[in-house]
Amino acid sequence: MVRNFADKRAARQWVWDTLRAEGVARFPFPPHGRIPNFAGAELAAARLLDIEPWKNATAIKVNPDSPQRPLRAQALRRDITVFVPTPRLRGGFKRLDPRRIPPDKIEEAASLSRGDRWSEEVALADMPRLDAIVCGSVAVTRDGRRCGKGEGYSDLEFAILRELGHPPVPVATTVHDLQVVDSVPRDPTDQPLNVITTPTHAIRIKRPSAAPTGIDWTRLSAADLEEMPILADLKRMTANTRGLSPRW
Repeated sequence: MVRNFADKRAARQWVWDTLRAEGVARFPFPPHGRIPNFAGAELAAARLLDIEPWKNATAIKVNPDSPQRPLRAQALRRDITVFVPTPRLRGGFKRLDPRRIPPDKIEEAASLSRGDRWSEEVALADMPRLDAIVCGSVAVTRDGRRCGKGEGYSDLEFAILRELGHPPVPVATTVHDLQVVDSVPRDPTDQPLNVITTPTHAIRIKRPSAAPTGIDWTRLSAADLEEMPILADLKRMTANTRGLSPRW
């Protein structure tokens, strides 16, 4: 079956409906309206962590969603420092340092609901260079396009690092095989995928799209800046660096 979608909303709806209908969606339910958890997430995570640069990384950013919890845990067991954005970017980024987490507490540290005990907040100016990124996805294509749940936080996190002067690093996602579709639209602010892993195989994108160079501030409202103070801080930082006055 050819699965071409003219807009991202249609792709998301198809994936959510299909994962539920096929019985491969996992808690939390329903899969709709979120980065969906899926059967085999542990296998997809292990497959990704056997691919460079994730295999020998020392620091990676991983989204906080349920399907990537096994990856966060496996990365910590491999002594990889994991940086996790706070939900909706209300509090910036947190660091999970495997040297500070007892082995029997790694699963707890990797969870969104109980991980705060083992994490520490990181100021934007103190964010280190990362080796790689893992993002959550609802639908992906074999040429490296993706769509998340529609709120744009993952792309914004990538753009924040670019605004800080970080070079673009490889980006991967872990998904169920049913989340791989034939076509979805791409927006200029989308972070490109380099690798997709599923429970059954890995897809390496030979020619990923160009990575965004920073934040498109015109897409953000005053309400966005109020809800995500990290963005207001970043705008002040970059304005000061350029010798400009911040304008909202």
